[in-house]
Amino acid sequence: MSRRIHSLRAETVFFPSANGDQIEGFLAQPSDVDSFPGVVLIHHLPGYDQATKEMALKFASKGFAALVPNLYSREAPDASPDDAAAIVRAQGGVPDDRLVADVDGAGRHLRGLVGGNGKVGVIGHCSGGRQAFLSACRLQLDAAVDCYGAFVVGMPPPESGLKMYPVVDSTPSLSCPLLGLFGADDKSPSPAHVKELADALRAADKDFEFHSFDGAGHGFFAVDRPSYRVDAANQGWDLIFGFFGRHLSGAAV
Repeated sequence: MSRRIHSLRAETVFFPSANGDQIEGFLAQPSDVDSFPGVVLIHHLPGYDQATKEMALKFASKGFAALVPNLYSREAPDASPDDAAAIVRAQGGVPDDRLVADVDGAGRHLRGLVGGNGKVGVIGHCSGGRQAFLSACRLQLDAAVDCYGAFVVGMPPPESGLKMYPVVDSTPSLSCPLLGLFGADDKSPSPAHVKELADALRAADKDFEFHSFDGAGHGFFAVDRPSYRVDAANQGWDLIFGFFGRHLSGAAV
């Protein structure tokens, strides 16, 4: 895969999930190559928003097809991202089984694209990082990236109302190499949480690499938030594209 910036196209698509549900998604893909890998990009708790769609465009410019499933499309198909997120948060978040089914459907859609090379990775930030890890433990995927995934280890605070439970016990079922990117100043996951996950991965003899960035807290990739840390984010993107390039296309990007 070359280092050039690719031409791309983007569109709204619909793909099947469990029980015949049709899930809306934002698909961005390169338009100037004959073969490309796929990435399921799981949005964060604030929802199916512009910032996540811009990440999908970034992947496409690097030669990946990136599909963002709208995990809230059942509860609030016509609501704004903020309103949809509020509705889902009030219900405790997206159920894990349904999430995995939606990621599976998105992966199948990517594998069926003309030009898809058959390999699919998954990435998520915050709650999406936890969901990316869980998906990689429940599904057969080729690579996974956890960007400061909250509650892989540890419980949400009771006042959050979130019905999320630790999934670190799923580590022995991890199906693919894992890249983890974390802020040293984060509290969810804290450095102690990251260490616990790393210990579990070593005990299960899994292929993983973790990077922690000094001076960065939760959400350091978020360009539209005060938490953004440009140096950590730029280093993180380089690591992501290199990791996915090796495991999904056989080349560094």
